[in-house]
Amino acid sequence: MTIRVLVADDQPVVRMGFAAIIDEEPDLTVVGQAGDGAEVLRTVADSRPDVVLMDIRMPGMDGLQATRELAAAAPATRVLVLTTFRRDEYVFGALRAGASGFLLKDCEPQELLDAIRIVASGEGMLAPAVTRQLIDAFVAGKVGARPRPDERLGLLTDREIDVLRSVAHGLNNTEIATSLGIGTATVKTHVNAIFGKLGLRDRVQATIFAYDMGLATPRTQT
Repeated sequence: MTIRVLVADDQPVVRMGFAAIIDEEPDLTVVGQAGDGAEVLRTVADSRPDVVLMDIRMPGMDGLQATRELAAAAPATRVLVLTTFRRDEYVFGALRAGASGFLLKDCEPQELLDAIRIVASGEGMLAPAVTRQLIDAFVAGKVGARPRPDERLGLLTDREIDVLRSVAHGLNNTEIATSLGIGTATVKTHVNAIFGKLGLRDRVQATIFAYDMGLATPRTQT
């Protein structure tokens, strides 16, 4: 199955560069380009991409607002945020708004292609160490952040909370299984149950939820 991609960036040269790399792959195709958030929403409605490469800093409607609106209007379309890492203070907000992950703009071409495939498959971009660092940094920097009550937390078993905490710390299923002394198939079952009970789409959203509930804190290890 071909993965349909929309490239959103306010710089035409950047858009064309990403599009050229993507269109070289037999399982990927660029179905549109956009220079701002409003154009993203219009193009998504027409082309129905599987993944949007979303720049945050665009004129008019920025990538953060566009991501938020896409999450509500087109939940089947995944958003992969393009960021300069240290300078984009809005990345954590984009993840909270519904993005499935982020990618550094200076990444290698193969990293871009792998990221698109991972996000399209339904996974969140939480595996790379740089992702954990970014989430840690933005959570740590939130002024006045405090756990927020959410009755959905009461739906989880103690073991599911353990698994959720491990997901928030960036562990994959194999690492969680080793840490908790259970099988990987059991971990997968718990992760799917967590998503279902909490109404979450992927591991990125699960991580945001865990931080909001105070189940995970920056630089904490399991």
